[in-house]
Amino acid sequence: MNNFLSALKSKKVLLCDGAMGTELQRRGLKVGDCPEEYNLSNPKMIQGIHKDYFDAGSDIVETNTFGANRLRLKFYGLDNKVGEINLAAVNNAKEVRPKNKFIAGSIGPLGELLEPLGNISEDFAYDIFGEQAKILEEAGVDIIYIETMMAIEEVAIAMKAAKENASLPVAGSMTFELGKSGLKTPWGVDVQTAVNELTNAGADIIGSNCGKGFDEMIQVIREMKMLTTKPILSQSNAGIPELVDGKLFYKETPEMIAPKIQELLKSGVNIIGGCCGTNPSHIKKMREVLDLFLNYSI
Repeated sequence: MNNFLSALKSKKVLLCDGAMGTELQRRGLKVGDCPEEYNLSNPKMIQGIHKDYFDAGSDIVETNTFGANRLRLKFYGLDNKVGEINLAAVNNAKEVRPKNKFIAGSIGPLGELLEPLGNISEDFAYDIFGEQAKILEEAGVDIIYIETMMAIEEVAIAMKAAKENASLPVAGSMTFELGKSGLKTPWGVDVQTAVNELTNAGADIIGSNCGKGFDEMIQVIREMKMLTTKPILSQSNAGIPELVDGKLFYKETPEMIAPKIQELLKSGVNIIGGCCGTNPSHIKKMREVLDLFLNYSI
């Protein structure tokens, strides 16, 4: 069995890191800059974020590669540096990784619509996702995270491409919001459809990230738990951002999320972490809650 899956099975719950994008902004990412390019031009900043998450107690950190695919990098004129950027991202995480900790290769959406709504063919999307997955595996990640997906067709293609171009476990994570018709992605995908399609596509781990905060995430995970026996991943935003003095502010503090983390753990989540607005302080609090939970449940 893959070392990552073995650790997940033996430890029951693994702690992932928090946000990369909002943390980069907090540390000086300039408006209009490509976050993934900082792997090359500012590796110390990226390494510092990874180190702070490891120091806070993370078992897993995600590479700064959410948008490091050929299509999204083309927007910045960097589509000829897909390999270089992804390799640097993995090396930045490796540089500060403690023993027995893990690196997840982050793969996000393409940022453009698939046919027939858009101009991106399924074959082209498959090639883009497959290219990034292959590079991430060769660079040395332990698992691939396909995350923040909203369209079922896109996540299915990404999953297929990752499974066929790499030999690593793959997590598939979609973003849900609670509306009048229940929990659905912005593209109208409900939790059951997501679980079914991700399972059919070969996902080793199924989950949800981003969203409107921990309260809604608890509902998502509870629903997922009833629909699958696969490990479940949860990475919530720190609430809905508010504009304060020209800057986005996420209101859910580490202290506020502590009881919500307990509820997520009781719901049966297997990998827990944070998304937008969460930082090393949130992860440190999660570590405290998780350790108490695991000690109590032994």
